[in-house]
Amino acid sequence: MEWIDLRSDTVTKPTKPMLEAMFSAKVGDDVFGEDETVNKLEAKAADMFGMESGLYCPSGTMTNQIAIKLHTKPADEIICDFSSHVYQYEGGGIAFNSGASVQLLQGNRGRVTASQVKAAINNPDDIHKPITTLVVLENTCNRGGGSCYELADIESIREICLQNKLKLHLDGARIFNALVARQQTPLQFGKVFDTISVCLSKGLGAPVGSVLLGSKEMINRARRIRKVFGGGMRQAGLIAAAGLYALENHVERLATDHKHAKMIEEALLTHPKVESVLPVETNIVIFNLKDGIDTSQFIEQLKAKDILCFSTGKKQIRFVVHLDISEDMVERVIKNLKTI
Repeated sequence: MEWIDLRSDTVTKPTKPMLEAMFSAKVGDDVFGEDETVNKLEAKAADMFGMESGLYCPSGTMTNQIAIKLHTKPADEIICDFSSHVYQYEGGGIAFNSGASVQLLQGNRGRVTASQVKAAINNPDDIHKPITTLVVLENTCNRGGGSCYELADIESIREICLQNKLKLHLDGARIFNALVARQQTPLQFGKVFDTISVCLSKGLGAPVGSVLLGSKEMINRARRIRKVFGGGMRQAGLIAAAGLYALENHVERLATDHKHAKMIEEALLTHPKVESVLPVETNIVIFNLKDGIDTSQFIEQLKAKDILCFSTGKKQIRFVVHLDISEDMVERVIKNLKTI
């Protein structure tokens, strides 16, 4: 029986057309700016969001860390939600790479408000406090169960940033999931953020890579930071071609993943061992087991039925739906859940 891998949307395999695009990619030395496919990918992503320039990197962690270093100096402070990827899952990179401290907010499933941001800004005249220079938002919010921001809420945060001369960065690891779910456009987001990190290897299905977007001046500086981080690449068009194909062909189909996630949510809401399910908005399903139910055993029972997932907290399990998960697989998951 074929495995149903719900651990993450990073486990996808390239489709046949994507592989063909990779095999036929025109390449050159990207450090010299001569890789035609990388250049096309960077220009395509920037154009979609109405931003001036883009920088292709191996991972979303790298694009986020480059952006943080770009917008801060040592002893500065950034504001983000306590559950955000830049704080929880980037290996302490904020401290190691940028020497910055973090002001953590308790948002609603990863989403913070303008009033929270305003209250967290340090008085720049108080020499005892670090200088606040950057706000980082995540959309969708991974630990929030794929929750999405309303554009109006982001615009309010942007206004606070402008009033206080702060930069605003978006960790858009799953930004296209949010755009599809809320019927928003990339151009709307390009207008409110100074920099945006777009991941190609999650819901979009590319095997590797993210693009950092911003002004030409910022991306020129970011390119130098990428080099310092060890991220200069050569014939990277071989992998960039997959990201370019994904942007051109895999965005609208994200709605299918969202539909499949809702199907699983409905089954979990009536499961006798499930205490609660975070509201499903996109392709992530996070649910909590009732007291007395062994989380590891629940996961092992699913694994015995060829379904892979993992725990994201005490009594908490996450499923992530992606392009390698068919409706037939979703129905098998639902059927097998009923037997546990």
